[in-house]
Amino acid sequence: MPDRHASTARQVRKPARRPDSGTARADQAAEPAKSRVSVLLPLPLDRAYDYLVPPELALAPGDLVRVPLGSRELLGVVWESGRDSGEIPPERLKPVAALCEAPPLSRIQRRFVEWLADYSMVPWGAVLRMALSARSALEPPKPVTAFRLAASRADEPGLRLTPARRRVLAVLSEGPARPARELAQAAGVGPSVVKGLAKLGAIEAVDLPQPPAFGAPDWRRSGAALSPAQSEAATALRASVRQATAGGEGDADAGSADEADLTGFSVTLLDGVTGSGKTEVYLEAVAEALEAGRQVLVLLPEIALTAQWLDRFRLRFGVAPAQWHSDLSQRQRRTAWRAVAEGEAQVVVGARSALFMPYRDLGLIVVDEEHDQAFKQEDGVIYHARDMAIVRARLGRIPIVLVSATPSLETVTNVKTGRFGRLHLPERHGAARMPRVELVDLRADPPPRLPGLGPAWLSGALRQAMAETFEAGEQALLFLNRRGYAPLTLCRTCGHRLACPNCTAWLVSHRLAGRIQCHHCGHAARLPQACPECATEGSLAACGPGVERLLEEVTALFPDQRTRVVSSDTLTGPAAAAEFVRAMADREIDLLIGTQVVAKGHHFPWLTLVGVVDGDLGLAGGDLRATERTFQLLHQVAGRAGRAERPGRALVQTYDPEHPVMQALATGDRDRFLDTEAENRRAAGMPPFSRLAALILSCRDEGLLDRACGALARAAPRGAHLEVLGPAPAPLAVLRRQHRRRFLLRAARSQALQQIIAAWLGRVDLPAAVRLRVDIDPYSFL
Repeated sequence: MPDRHASTARQVRKPARRPDSGTARADQAAEPAKSRVSVLLPLPLDRAYDYLVPPELALAPGDLVRVPLGSRELLGVVWESGRDSGEIPPERLKPVAALCEAPPLSRIQRRFVEWLADYSMVPWGAVLRMALSARSALEPPKPVTAFRLAASRADEPGLRLTPARRRVLAVLSEGPARPARELAQAAGVGPSVVKGLAKLGAIEAVDLPQPPAFGAPDWRRSGAALSPAQSEAATALRASVRQATAGGEGDADAGSADEADLTGFSVTLLDGVTGSGKTEVYLEAVAEALEAGRQVLVLLPEIALTAQWLDRFRLRFGVAPAQWHSDLSQRQRRTAWRAVAEGEAQVVVGARSALFMPYRDLGLIVVDEEHDQAFKQEDGVIYHARDMAIVRARLGRIPIVLVSATPSLETVTNVKTGRFGRLHLPERHGAARMPRVELVDLRADPPPRLPGLGPAWLSGALRQAMAETFEAGEQALLFLNRRGYAPLTLCRTCGHRLACPNCTAWLVSHRLAGRIQCHHCGHAARLPQACPECATEGSLAACGPGVERLLEEVTALFPDQRTRVVSSDTLTGPAAAAEFVRAMADREIDLLIGTQVVAKGHHFPWLTLVGVVDGDLGLAGGDLRATERTFQLLHQVAGRAGRAERPGRALVQTYDPEHPVMQALATGDRDRFLDTEAENRRAAGMPPFSRLAALILSCRDEGLLDRACGALARAAPRGAHLEVLGPAPAPLAVLRRQHRRRFLLRAARSQALQQIIAAWLGRVDLPAAVRLRVDIDPYSFL
C-alpha cells in the first residue's frame, strides 16, 4: 500500500482487510471484557485507536465519546469493546475522557460507514466524518427558562401589585409555566415587568425541555385523488413498506443480525412520464411508513426542487419535514441532526448528505429524479448517493423507491434482469397531455440577426411560438445550460482568449455581475477593458451565448414581457428557490430563461412553451453518458410544458435533427432510445455491462507527476477481461494549478475492482507530493 497522507482523497485501502480497532486483533482477550474500547475518529485514518474505559463509564459500540489524541481532545465513536490486541499494554493506553450525551450510532449506520469506505477505497474515518457533520448536536440541548408562580404568596407585604403585575400573575395562575417573552406577550406587558416580579420572588424560574423542533406528520390526512394507475402503484408501494415493518431496521441493531437475510428489502423503480403524479404516489408509501412509526428519507438532487415539494408534503401531512442540505445554518443542522437521532424528526428531505444522518428507525428511502448526475459526489469521499442509498436500504432490510421519468440505463438494466421491480405511470394526471416536441433545424431556419446585438440565437420558428404564447397570456421557458453571458471571450485583434490562470478552462463572462469567472475553481476577476495580451482597448468580444446573453436578445424582441433569468447564480438557496416558484405560480413572470436548475420537478400550470436554444450542447466531448444525459435533460425540460389543462409544446433547436437523441425526443419513444443506447454500450464493453474505475493523479510538478504515472503504468494489472487505459491527460489537464493524469480500469462485472486496485497500488510507492483519487464507477470524465 502507498504511504498514508492527510488528504482524504489520497487514502486508498484494501477492502478485504477489515481493520480491527487499529491493531491486528488476536482471538483471545487478555483483559477483562470491556476494560478497553477501540474508538474510530472522524479523521482520514485507516484505523481505530484503543483506549481504556474509566470505571465510572459503561461504554458500548456506537457510543459517542471524547478521547485524547496527542495534545487534542477529539470526538469519536466506540467501534468495538472488550477486545485486546495483545500489542499495546494497558499502561500505555489513555482513558476515554467523556461520554457524550447523544444517541449512539446504530449498528446499521456503523456497518454503512464501513461498507461505503471499503467500496470507495477510503478510510473508515473519512466516511465517519460525514456522519458526524453536526458536531454541536452532540451536546445536550440547553433547557428553556420559564416562569411560574412562586410558592410564596403573591400578596406578601412589600409586593406592590400594579395592574401590569396582576395581569402577569393572572396568566400564570390559569396555565403552566411560560418563557419570559411568551409570558409578557400573553399579559400584554413589557419584559421588565416579568423580570421585576422574578426579582421580588413572586414568580420563579424553572427549566423546561426544548419544545419539539418538528411537528408529527399526520398520515391519516387524505391525499390527492389518484387515478387507477396511480392507485395500483401506491398499493404496491404500501405493501412493500408493510412487509418491512415486521423486521428490518428497528430490530437489526440488537445483536448481530444475519446480513444474508434480506426480508423487507426491495428496490422499485417508479417510472412515470413527466406530470404523471409520481410524487403523490410515493407519498402514499411515506404515509404507510409513518403509520408504522418509522422514519422516511427522501433524497432530491437539487435544493431548488424543495420549494414545491415542501408545499406538497404540507398539503398531504399538515406539517413540514426536516430538511438537510448545505444551505442550513449551524443551528438548523444541530436541531435537525438531534431530532433525527432521537426519532423526533420522522421525515427528512435533503440532498445526498442526508444519507448519513443518524436515523433511529428508518423504514423507507425514496430517491427522486434517480437519474440525476447531482447525486454523484465528486469531491472528498467519492460516491453515488443513489447507489449508496440502495446499500443503506439493503443493510436495514427496508424498501427503496427510485423515481424518474427518464431512468438511468443502469436502473433500466437492473429492472430487465429482475433485480429491481418496476411500477409504470404511462399518462399524465388528469386532463394534462404530453407536450408536442418539434425539432427546429438551424441549418434551414438560422436565427435572424438583430441590429446592434450581433449574432442572434433564437430561430424564426421559436420567436413566432413565443409571440403566440404571450398573446394567449401564457408563460414560456427558454432553456440553455450555460450560466453567465458568454462561455468565451477573445480579442478580435490578436485572437487571445481569456483563460483561467489555475485551470485548463476559459473564463466565463458574467456581465450582470461585471466579472469573468472560472466555473471549475471559482477564480474571478473584473472584465478587462483592454486585451491583456496586445493591450488593444475595446477589442474583447463575447463568443457564444449564455443565459444572460439570451436575456439581452429577448428584451429586444419582447420588451413588454416580464423576464427572469434563473440559474445556480440566482437560486442561491431554498428561500430564493421558493420566491422563484411563487413568482411563477402568481404569473409575475412571462418568460423564464434558465439552466438545468429549472429542467425538472417544477409544476407551473401556465407554462405552455419550452424552447431549447442549443439542443446539441451536451452531445460533444465523447463522454460515455453524453447521449443518455442529453436525452434525460431535454426530455425533462420539455416536460415542463403543458402540465395542466392547457396543451404544451416544446421546440428544440438543433443542427443535427437526425441524431438519435433528437429523434427520440420528437417521437417520444424513450424505450427504443434506451434499447439502442444499451446495445451500443454492450458492444463497446462499457457500463452497465462492465465496470469502470478511474485513478486520477495530480501534482503541481508535472515532471514528478509523469514519473509517478510511468511507475503506475509499469505495475498495471493484466488479465482476462481486464484493461488499463492511460495514463492520459484529463480533459481538464490543469485544475487549481494541479496537473492531472488519468487511468481508466475496465473489468468484467464479476471482478472485484477494489481488490485489483489495492494490489496494483501496493506495488508502487507514490511520492508524497502526488495526490491520488480513486473513483469507482465514474460519472464525470473531466
